[in-house]
Amino acid sequence: MSVMHRFQRMRRRRRWQQWRPFLWVLIVACLVEVALHASQFHVPVPPIELDTPFYTSCQEPPTTPPEYPRENAAIVMLARNEEVDKASRAVRSIEQRFNRWFQYPIVFLNDEPWDEEFVHILNTSTSAPTSFEIVPKEEWTFPSWMDTQAARASIQSQGKQGILYAGKETYHHMCRFFSGNFYKIEALKKYKWYWRLEPDVEFSCSITYDPFVEMARHKKVYGFTISLWEEQQTCPSLFRKVSDWKESQGIPNSDLWKAGVDASWVPWPFRSLMSWFSHRDKSGDRWNLCHYWSNFEIADLDFFRSHRYQSLYQYLEKAGGFYYERWGDAAVHSLAVNMLAEPHQVHHFADIGYRHDWYYQCPANAPGGQLPESQALNKVQGSWAREISGGVGCRCECDGRQNRNHASYCLNKLKAPNTAHRPWSTWLESFIF
Repeated sequence: MSVMHRFQRMRRRRRWQQWRPFLWVLIVACLVEVALHASQFHVPVPPIELDTPFYTSCQEPPTTPPEYPRENAAIVMLARNEEVDKASRAVRSIEQRFNRWFQYPIVFLNDEPWDEEFVHILNTSTSAPTSFEIVPKEEWTFPSWMDTQAARASIQSQGKQGILYAGKETYHHMCRFFSGNFYKIEALKKYKWYWRLEPDVEFSCSITYDPFVEMARHKKVYGFTISLWEEQQTCPSLFRKVSDWKESQGIPNSDLWKAGVDASWVPWPFRSLMSWFSHRDKSGDRWNLCHYWSNFEIADLDFFRSHRYQSLYQYLEKAGGFYYERWGDAAVHSLAVNMLAEPHQVHHFADIGYRHDWYYQCPANAPGGQLPESQALNKVQGSWAREISGGVGCRCECDGRQNRNHASYCLNKLKAPNTAHRPWSTWLESFIF
């Protein structure tokens, strides 16, 4: 090696040695800044469990009609005439497991006139009062200001891309309806609470208490059973729109909101560049896509009728994402609940056995809590799945050894603000997903 080459190497080494302390300081500063930023989304651990099942064993069902005051509530099903068999199965299931004792009215909604056959079959599927309503035409169509030709072209394009249900115009109408004006239609104006019931769902445990009464007593506004990831392609701009509205209203980050956001690990000032990607706010932080599966929800209608929620809906409506994308009502509800409700106002019905499509939740039966002497319960069923220590279910027929057939990540994330004992795997999975 020539003297000149040795001299150049020594000069480069000296430069590196001169710059090395500065680079280490820069690296440490970036790590500290990123850690401080991430700490803003830390969800504190409560000293006790803040959301436990209302009951952890069977209760003696009430006389029919119940002797105690009920809540002003209804079970609500949106269905079509051709779904008569699926609708009937769902109504028979909730009748057997709950409504035979509590007799809450069932409101059926359709965007078309009802067939006499549907009305007859559904009336014979329940002992509760029923009403069959038609959704107002203006609530089941494109907004008046929208270019319908462009919206239909977008829907067709989404369908060709294989985005789930996005090629069906009626599905977009349904998502818009449940996200916005569903809560204000004439048929539901007189009710404060509702239980959403979908065609072709199944309840596998007896519900021997009144969830409406318990929700009101514990000052809850929203209840769910299953939590999943949203399909990424359906709503790439939704989180940005909601977070922009949140900032414009000066709404601080609640612990529920933090549970739904994964802080960006890109250091300032480059973090904001991440906002160009989908599912991120303008600071570059990412929605983890976890949402409450809204095909089952028991909720306070006044929450959705509130000025703040309706203001958010009108903002989203004008953005056009219910048609130019396929914003789902589950995602809209979830982001709104996480933003506007307090953690203690959200309840996970861990004791309700529920199946919709392929996904299910199956509680284990509570040991010694199945009331084998109950005549009212024995009329429904005389046998049930094995009782397991820690179980909270009432006469569940499903096998509680497998509590659910889907990942528990989103459930653990969204329950974190109310959970004192969190599985460590949720923290690890945050980095993976």
